[in-house]
Amino acid sequence: MSNLFEKLPANLSQETIEILASGQQVTIERIVSNGQSSPKGFWYDQNQHEWVVLLKGEARIEFIDHHQTVCLKPGDYLNIEAHRKHRVAFTSNHETTVWLAIHYSPS
Repeated sequence: MSNLFEKLPANLSQETIEILASGQQVTIERIVSNGQSSPKGFWYDQNQHEWVVLLKGEARIEFIDHHQTVCLKPGDYLNIEAHRKHRVAFTSNHETTVWLAIHYSPS
């Protein structure tokens, strides 16, 4: 047994992604951030869908279509369809931000 809030990285100069479980069509990750964001002009364009929940901290995800920004607080989750271009616009640098992300193949 493990706890998502234990054994957080001591050095958070970079965002940390830890694969918790994976299979043929799914990957579950814990993501730990502290003030990181996507590089300016960078957009994720993923082959898989991504369901993400913010467990701790604060974050904003920006979508290239419709110039939409979603603000996340603990407990908020969203599903990002495959190839929907997005970026992390902000994560809190006042407290550690902990995410749970599930990447899964389109049906």
